[in-house]
Amino acid sequence: MSLLELIALADERGLAASGLACLDRCLPPPAEGDEQEPLRPLWASCGSGEEWATRLAAVRASLDGDAEGAGDAPVAGDTPAIRVRAMLAAAPGEFAVEPLRAWADACSLVALDIHRGFDFPAAGGTEQLERCRSGDLQGSGPLVTGEVRRQIEILETLAETAGTVGGGAGLRRALDLSTEGQRVLRAVMSRRARGRV
Repeated sequence: MSLLELIALADERGLAASGLACLDRCLPPPAEGDEQEPLRPLWASCGSGEEWATRLAAVRASLDGDAEGAGDAPVAGDTPAIRVRAMLAAAPGEFAVEPLRAWADACSLVALDIHRGFDFPAAGGTEQLERCRSGDLQGSGPLVTGEVRRQIEILETLAETAGTVGGGAGLRRALDLSTEGQRVLRAVMSRRARGRV
């Protein structure tokens, strides 16, 4: 199944976790003194939606506080951190299929676009990314290809464990996959930052 098909079939749990995982992977390494895993509280709500709105508000406030604590340093208007905060601001407070589906779909595309920006060479635009999400990976770079496959694996894992007694294992596996992808992207971000110094 393609990534778009999996998003179309996912339940609330799968949509919330997949959207959150996309954003988690794209956060740059935290500055000294910042929360190391600012999105972690939301993962606890993905299973049942319990306290989703409350934890979402807390995570937004935490990230906004980290941004304010950065001082007067110049920040580009389209950095991964800013895009992640914008997607969290757009996250629905209601833990329901339709609003979460629209949000998870948007998170998927933003995550792919962030990966595309760090790919070498950065190829294509939104049309290329939509083709990737439909199953055509031809012409996409290694970071985008890896991110599409990661998103698919996360959604498949969550679908396989939906409604099971061991459903928490599916969420843990999704978090592990996301953490692995986060390490890959952060390593590329760090190399790119060193190259600009």
